[in-house]
Amino acid sequence: MDEAQVRKQAEELVAQMTLDEAAAQLKYNAPAIERLGIPAYNWWNEALHGVARAGTATVFPQAISMAAMFDEDRMEEIGDVISTEARAKYNALSRRGDRGIYKGLTCWSPNINIFRDPRWGRGHETYGEDPLLTARIGVGFVRGLQGKGKYLKTAACAKHFAVHSGREDIRHEFDAQVSEKDLWETYLPAFETLVKESHVEAVMGAYNRVNGDPACGHQRLLREILRGKWHFKGHVVSDCWAIADFHMYHHVTSTAPESAAMALKAGCDMNCGVTYLHLLAALQEGRVTEAEIREAAVHVMSTRIRLGMFAKDCPYDNIDPMELDSDAHAQLALETARRSIVLLKNDGILPLDMSKLKTVAVIGPNADSHMVLEGNYNGISSRYVTFLEGIRKACEGKARVVFAEGSHLYKDRVQSLGEPDDRLAEAQWAAEEADVAIMCLGLDSTLEGEQGDTSNEYSSGDKRTLELPDGQKKLLARVVATGKPVVVVLACGSALRVEDGNAILWAGYPGQAGGDALADILFGKVSPSGKLPITFYRSLDDLPAFTDYSMKGRTYRYYEGEALYPFGYGLTYGKVVCEDAELDGDRIKAKLRNESDRDVEEVVQVYAHAAEDADETPHAHLAAFKRVLVPAGAEIEVGLTLPETAWTVVREDGTRERAKGPHTFYVGTQQPDPRSAALTGLETVKIIVNM
Repeated sequence: MDEAQVRKQAEELVAQMTLDEAAAQLKYNAPAIERLGIPAYNWWNEALHGVARAGTATVFPQAISMAAMFDEDRMEEIGDVISTEARAKYNALSRRGDRGIYKGLTCWSPNINIFRDPRWGRGHETYGEDPLLTARIGVGFVRGLQGKGKYLKTAACAKHFAVHSGREDIRHEFDAQVSEKDLWETYLPAFETLVKESHVEAVMGAYNRVNGDPACGHQRLLREILRGKWHFKGHVVSDCWAIADFHMYHHVTSTAPESAAMALKAGCDMNCGVTYLHLLAALQEGRVTEAEIREAAVHVMSTRIRLGMFAKDCPYDNIDPMELDSDAHAQLALETARRSIVLLKNDGILPLDMSKLKTVAVIGPNADSHMVLEGNYNGISSRYVTFLEGIRKACEGKARVVFAEGSHLYKDRVQSLGEPDDRLAEAQWAAEEADVAIMCLGLDSTLEGEQGDTSNEYSSGDKRTLELPDGQKKLLARVVATGKPVVVVLACGSALRVEDGNAILWAGYPGQAGGDALADILFGKVSPSGKLPITFYRSLDDLPAFTDYSMKGRTYRYYEGEALYPFGYGLTYGKVVCEDAELDGDRIKAKLRNESDRDVEEVVQVYAHAAEDADETPHAHLAAFKRVLVPAGAEIEVGLTLPETAWTVVREDGTRERAKGPHTFYVGTQQPDPRSAALTGLETVKIIVNM
């Protein structure tokens, strides 16, 4: 819709409201104004990897798993499906009088914070540790959610603005200290891209302070940068109860009216929480003006207008509820899961040859778990296929499948009255009887997640270690000791240090079709093609303190140690070689040759580095990527366009400039680091440009 037209309509609507009515629209659970034909609306909905928390919906792999595809176009397709299901649910429920939480068209997704530390429990909600990957995956997802028509299909929300990535247990009081260089090089680029390129409709502020000021009341972030420098036209919403933190935990204000005023004057239009109930008191105290309240109301009503809520010609009103949980959407979830699984290690055992198998042992606490498929902020699928179920289906009529839980996910026993390690012997027996043991290990959202959402002794949500829980470590050691071939399926949303086994697959949290996708990869129906969106470190001792927000020593761009498994790494069942690459202006052309006898999907990756510029990152950084299909025995040419950022560095004062000195581009299917070369046996092609 025309921006001036939207603004005019919103202003006219807000002008008809009393001040009380306008202020009430700034709450996430906005009441109806019947005389103006404005129905009640709850702004709080979630769509991180499917419509969440409102019943049945297609459950795609968790965000971190989708990032492992390195596929912007596929993310747009997924976002489009999610927005279709959100519209379908909204249409069906609102017409039946249900306008409750999680049932609206304003999706508080995606989470584009940088996964800077593997301990952060919410890291699996993000697109990983790299600013460019996060930005491009986020752009695709937002485009899919919001659509390309006259009206927004749904309204996406980029969160959490800004400089937010743990610790969970102190997020309500923590002050993230960050340099200008890190701010503009790492923490802000994805937000800027989503605002400028995909025109994300909403931005959510973070809980923490940033260099002293609370993010949801941060004049510089919200006024100067977001609306001033980037010309953001949508609305800003607080994280839930974050404004109350101003006086309760940050102690930058003394009262609720003072906190409400601080947030509103900084540009936070809507409060998820109750602190904006005190806006009229803030007005009476002279802390805010009527004009400021009404301006915020114009911003939020503009979003409802863009969504076509007051129009008679919105085509999305016709989306049928039968679109929910459809066969086509389920197929997309399966294809996404296949592309998201990362092969970390393979001594040649994979793919498994079914003709040589009589008995397959499936072992581990995640083998038959629905929760490990879901991640968090999830809907409920009617089509869950666990790892055990997927393997059993694939083996039906061909091989016997035996199952042993082996251990609890994190406790020392499975049965409450059992003795410690009460399932180890059963697991040993299963492995000894089998031709291969498939170990389904890792975590789930009860062990890594958001503060308050978990349900065990790790209730802060953050991880304390890179190790498997003790019971699982014992289980893996016991099964490996049998001498039988072992395939480890590591389901988690972050880095864990696991090296034992003939093969290791990182399954992330693979969504409703995770079991089918895993079986397809194990038995060679498809080749694994995911790439790590994060670094797998060997030890937490190699990292700075969790509360240190400097990027020094963090992520592949700044880490000086040897990774266990590097960012951008992932094996396939083929061998795709980058034979040659050339640069023409801002366009790189790469030649790829598949030296194997099977079709392979690969991710072409371009890394950039200006080594002679003192402000360059220590290691080459991702500059472009593209997922491609390389047929068996074929040679193809791939073109990638370099963004302007590929040629620039961020100075200490936060300004971005053209890099000085020679510029080197590395082209291949991985990082240009020694560890990736050692793991894959492949090198990248180097292009040097003298600047």
